[in-house]
Amino acid sequence: MYHLGWFLGNGFGIQSWLGTLEPAWSGSNLYDWVKPDLYVDLASSLERAGFDYILIEDTAMVEDTLGGTAETTLKRGIFAPKNDPLPLVPLMTQRSKHIGIISTVSTIQYPPYLAARLFTTLDHLTEGRVGMNVVTSVTDRVAQNFGYEQHLDHDERYVLASEWSDVVRRLQTSWEPGAVLADVAGRGYADYTKVHTIDFKGKYFSCRGPLNTIPGPQGTTLVASAGNSPAGRDFAARFADTMLVAATSVEQMKRFRADMHTRLAGYNRRPQDFKMLFIVMPVIAGTETEAIAKKQAMDEARWSEPALDYALWNMSYVSGGRVDFRAYDLDRPVSDLMIAGGNGERVSMENIFKDRGSLSLREIAATRFSLNDQGMVGSPEFVASRMDEIMNEVGGDGFLFYLPTTRRDIADVADGLAPVLQRRGSIRKGYDKATFRENLLAF
Repeated sequence: MYHLGWFLGNGFGIQSWLGTLEPAWSGSNLYDWVKPDLYVDLASSLERAGFDYILIEDTAMVEDTLGGTAETTLKRGIFAPKNDPLPLVPLMTQRSKHIGIISTVSTIQYPPYLAARLFTTLDHLTEGRVGMNVVTSVTDRVAQNFGYEQHLDHDERYVLASEWSDVVRRLQTSWEPGAVLADVAGRGYADYTKVHTIDFKGKYFSCRGPLNTIPGPQGTTLVASAGNSPAGRDFAARFADTMLVAATSVEQMKRFRADMHTRLAGYNRRPQDFKMLFIVMPVIAGTETEAIAKKQAMDEARWSEPALDYALWNMSYVSGGRVDFRAYDLDRPVSDLMIAGGNGERVSMENIFKDRGSLSLREIAATRFSLNDQGMVGSPEFVASRMDEIMNEVGGDGFLFYLPTTRRDIADVADGLAPVLQRRGSIRKGYDKATFRENLLAF
């Protein structure tokens, strides 16, 4: 068996809505994205489908690099407006009992003591079903909202993130097992000799401790990581329980998995204690003919004005907010343009332009995607078969679906694809363990 996750790529923000490049069936997303209903439906549906977790993206800025204004950001509703996802987490667990909810937390936005306390609290409120996606943030605009003139250099951000994660882990283990007595008869609530300060002093953080709440059901919060650069991979090997992987071919998946297993060994960790989920964008329909037509329509839409707006915006964002792609001639070959690099998602930027100098910026914008369907285009039966084929060749650990969050797309997966996978024995039919981490690492 293998694992499944869902990437809520717009975070607690405006989900797919008519007027963007997303398909129809968006319902009232444009108006009620601030309410929990869609997200509660998503969690209960995906638990029925045997998913391990939902990962909620987050950013905290209104991006204005493209064209020097926030026009595209706010006209298209790209990454803004957006609410903080942490209060949403316990609401999403209301109609489910097992599926994990991973919320993104930035190491420059949440001091480690605040993060340790918040996620321990959420672990109690969700009965052991919360996880944290630890990110370093990408753009200068985010950094400038939290006291920085500009963001730290890419690799230095992971130095900070490693220190941050170390502090959080120490705080969440500052209460020893058995510290809570809850003894009405005489010994009191807790044994003070088993609660310790951490007295941490580092380059970026200083913290005395201990944490002022008791450990949650999982003890320490399950950690996810999304950085695919060498620095990001090393961070994940040291701290993460699960990782999001962007790969465009089976061969890339295999190489990535082998590399991560080598890095895990360097930290004396076992591969079975670390789950890599490969991001995919399947195209599912009732028949192969319908799915092919749907994919063709999606490909054609990438050349539309809204899609071009989004693509250029996304490329500026990926640069770390350092490159305004509207400043360049869209129809000249990229090799003729002097495009400076950025300080954002390095691997993503490299993938956008690598070996593509003969293409125009417009062509690159329409075909820039570092994610694809991996041949998963067809009926539920065909897509399930293709998923099995890939996992058999790669060896594990599973897939992270990145699809528009509409109830139609959710139903395609939860009520169309997942039952086929369950009948084939490819994914779980139920959950045997008590906590998110235990279920994720069960196989």
